[in-house]
Amino acid sequence: MSTEPFDIETLKHIRNKLDYIYYIAKSNYNDNPELMDTIENLAQVSKMFTNIKIQELSKQVETPSPQGYILSKLANSYSRMKAYEKQKEADFPTWKD
Repeated sequence: MSTEPFDIETLKHIRNKLDYIYYIAKSNYNDNPELMDTIENLAQVSKMFTNIKIQELSKQVETPSPQGYILSKLANSYSRMKAYEKQKEADFPTWKD
């Protein structure tokens, strides 16, 4: 018999923390738009995973297509990080012999 590594109350606590992270990123968007947008999207992805797990444990799956939602939010964060990585590589000084 396997033991469930999550419990609903802890997952709800995690979801509340993710809501807070999302709110702070959304509220401070103008400070650093690319970073805050990435944080917002990753918080939303994490929250979706949390919601799905809560639904599974409650045996009440209500979210019809979480995979598409997660992929779209993750794609945005991934492309921003790839662009950031390229920008950092361009900023790196060339080696001098």
